[in-house]
Amino acid sequence: MKILFVTLLISNISFANTKSNWVPEYQQKNKIKENSIKVLKASPNKVVTSDEKKTYMPTNALDAMYLKASTSKEFLKSLKEKTLAEKQNAVPILTKVMKSSNYPDENRWIATYMLGRIMGKKAAPYIAKFSQHPNWMLRLASLKVLLHLDQKQYKGIYANLLEDKSLIVRHQALQNIKEFNLSELAPYVWKMLYNKENYLGTVGNQKRSNIIKDAIKVIGDLGFEKAKKPMLEMISRKKYKDIFSELDYSLSKITSKNSPSGDQAIKKHFWNRYKVSQL
Repeated sequence: MKILFVTLLISNISFANTKSNWVPEYQQKNKIKENSIKVLKASPNKVVTSDEKKTYMPTNALDAMYLKASTSKEFLKSLKEKTLAEKQNAVPILTKVMKSSNYPDENRWIATYMLGRIMGKKAAPYIAKFSQHPNWMLRLASLKVLLHLDQKQYKGIYANLLEDKSLIVRHQALQNIKEFNLSELAPYVWKMLYNKENYLGTVGNQKRSNIIKDAIKVIGDLGFEKAKKPMLEMISRKKYKDIFSELDYSLSKITSKNSPSGDQAIKKHFWNRYKVSQL
């Protein structure tokens, strides 16, 4: 079961959040205030879910398949093929699977994907509601399908899920923002550097997780000019050596300047000279 689930996540099927005022000590002087950006809010409608377990009898053969736990790649392939064969007739089953915990999580993931596959962009408003679902896998599936359907307009959802309690959901929200090049959400990405959930270890001995490195690179991809000054300070200090290459990448994107080839000392000297030139 675990192997199938990992395979499912890696293939993308072909297609803990706590708000806190905590700021890493080394970031306090360089903090950039979040812009007052107007973004589309996440759907105000609660996800209609019947996640309580109860005795359930399938209504047809496809429904019965979704009730079965996945046992092999062949089963998943067959499930998708039979769903596609039903076309629009499969939609009521798919929405029911998504809403009910009577079905295995892997199959609820498949149902979300297949709903987007069959209905296309028409399914986006319904799928977007699952970005607020209590099950992290459905929040993740919602983000992935919205990305596949090229749904750039759900900026509020992507911004909110950068602070999701699940690391993998936060990472996918970051990926959506990067792929859609949503530069107006750059302040929300920068804010990830102050979220204690993105650090490992105990208080006083915090270490940056990989999502911090990815966030720094996305800040550069989005061309967030306001991050230039604090990043120039950071790249010159030894305590940031673990994210030196990401800072170098991001500064190159923001400034349109490429540091010379060589070790960190050579690149650090380049950025120090650039910083002085900006005074």
